[in-house]
Amino acid sequence: MTSSSTASPTGATPGPVAKGRRRFRPTFWGGLVAGGAILFMAGLGTWQVQRLFWKQGILDHIQQQMAAAPAELPAKIDDPKAWDYRRVRITGHFLNDHELYLGARSLKGAPGYDVVTPFVRADGGGVVLVDRGWVPTQGKDPARRPEGQLEGEVTVDGVARVPPPRGWMQPDNLVNDNFWLWYDLPAMAAKAGTEVPEPVVVEAGATPNPGGFPVGGQTRVTIPNDHLQYAITWYCLAVALAVIAYLRFSRVERERGAP
Repeated sequence: MTSSSTASPTGATPGPVAKGRRRFRPTFWGGLVAGGAILFMAGLGTWQVQRLFWKQGILDHIQQQMAAAPAELPAKIDDPKAWDYRRVRITGHFLNDHELYLGARSLKGAPGYDVVTPFVRADGGGVVLVDRGWVPTQGKDPARRPEGQLEGEVTVDGVARVPPPRGWMQPDNLVNDNFWLWYDLPAMAAKAGTEVPEPVVVEAGATPNPGGFPVGGQTRVTIPNDHLQYAITWYCLAVALAVIAYLRFSRVERERGAP
């Protein structure tokens, strides 16, 4: 009686079938670097989520403040933050000979300045800086826009703003040139020759000025809120690196199984 069998190409009978089991066994330094990078990316994602809620809180605050009815700005401001982004009204007169120029500002792509003028309140509330709006570069000289130099007692409708602090990358103001990149209230008062103004700035509304300049209504009420996209990006990068690390440091251990 003969029996048949299948021979390998070399003529040898094959052994038992090999099975594989994947085991994750990173090297010390490889695991340390990969794990640190994954934790770092996940941490950045979590930080962006925190920033998302922080920014949303700011946007909600702005919306609530702007939705409130216009109010007379009090003569004494004890809590400036409570008035930030509030629509306000003030009555008094401009010190047109003491204009300050905030730059660099643009409107529809055209370069220019915001004209900031000290305003003496009629209610005895002291001086308030009023950002009257934008003028083009060639309109910086008040002689080029005489119609807009309002004289006598006027009422200004606008939005109260707490001046933002100096950004960490912003250069110094050019005080001698009367060119300001950020609000420095004591220095501005010294330059204008006035008392230190109230701790809020009133940004004039969009009511046109005689002659067309300055152009008011420059208050920014929309702030980019892209933190959700950033969070998703960082989390996806963390997951992608985790998958790559798993594949890179995995080994297939072969086991001898039954035939």
